Amino acid sequence: MKTLWTPWRMEHVLGNVPAVDGCLFEPLGTAPQDQAHLLLYRDNLTVVLLNRYPYANGHLLVAPRRHLADLTELSTEENSSLMAMLATCCTILRRHLHPHGINIGLNLGKAAGAGISEHLHFHLVPRWQGDHNFMTVCADIRTIPQHLENTFTMLAPDFSNLLTPPAP
Repeated sequence: MKTLWTPWRMEHVLGNVPAVDGCLFEPLGTAPQDQAHLLLYRDNLTVVLLNRYPYANGHLLVAPRRHLADLTELSTEENSSLMAMLATCCTILRRHLHPHGINIGLNLGKAAGAGISEHLHFHLVPRWQGDHNFMTVCADIRTIPQHLENTFTMLAPDFSNLLTPPAP
């Protein structure tokens, strides 16, 4: 028998998650990357975070840097940056995690299922054939095979490369 170990999810499963100061998508400081906040990437327009309570290994959150609640509030530049970052994230996830597919979702407003409706954000959830087995169906529990810190360490260099201009 194999043991499925995902201890970081327990606070979330029990509903004991401490409140975040400020907005999750606006980590303090200006660092382009911060492991403590699971911040993989931040530039002037876009933020990419590893989801602390993922549905699957490699679950990313992609948001505009500006605090907006709706797609209609995005500038053309912000919209283009978000779409380009979604494509880049897919490339990075495929390179490292080799998913069979990727769910990309956006919930606008509480009624649509947005957990944080005040700041527009996309979910990228890598998927594999048979990834959500009997545990999800029988117990409403998902299993994540890799620790968040390991996933962050694996993905971080690719996002750092996006911030570093190529050598002439």
